[in-house]
Amino acid sequence: MRNRRVALGTTAVAGVFALAACGSGTAAPQPQQPQTGGGGAAPKLVSDESTPRCGTADLSVALGVPEQREEGSGQYEVPLTYTNTSGQTCGLHGVPGVDLVGPDDPMGTVYHLPRVDNGVPANDVPAGKTATATITVLTPAPEAGPGWTPTHLVTIPPGQTEPLSVDWPSDLPVLRQDAATHPGTYVNGILADPR
Repeated sequence: MRNRRVALGTTAVAGVFALAACGSGTAAPQPQQPQTGGGGAAPKLVSDESTPRCGTADLSVALGVPEQREEGSGQYEVPLTYTNTSGQTCGLHGVPGVDLVGPDDPMGTVYHLPRVDNGVPANDVPAGKTATATITVLTPAPEAGPGWTPTHLVTIPPGQTEPLSVDWPSDLPVLRQDAATHPGTYVNGILADPR
């Protein structure tokens, strides 16, 4: 009986370590995500396996207007919206790669943003329609000076290798936290936009 209890205890401890290891890949905090849809037909969130992923050549990208998360927080949400410019439906889901590129500073000219995998697991985007990943941005405190303002954003859509580029808002500085364990600036997973 004692050996059985020891074996069960060892199995439980191993399970806890396995769960901890699985969850350790997310460095950034996960914000509450906005709900999609509302008012019309719900977007199709499940991709047929025969639906090809959206290639970089199938997409254009734009940045939306930054909105403050809550007053005094210093964090803003910036929509990163992909439009399917091809003539057919393609799948777009996962977390895009995002680099902010700007003037040289002690940490360099490129800020590689960490990713938070909190988007939809699958998503079909019809021709001419969109899907959005939100960039959460932490700005420097006013007393810290002007901070670092990127000139543009470079993004690689999920599953692709070729980048797209878009101008960064000139009035939105970013607090560089390149080596931080829980940085305040990161990119969230792609969400389905209302059709």
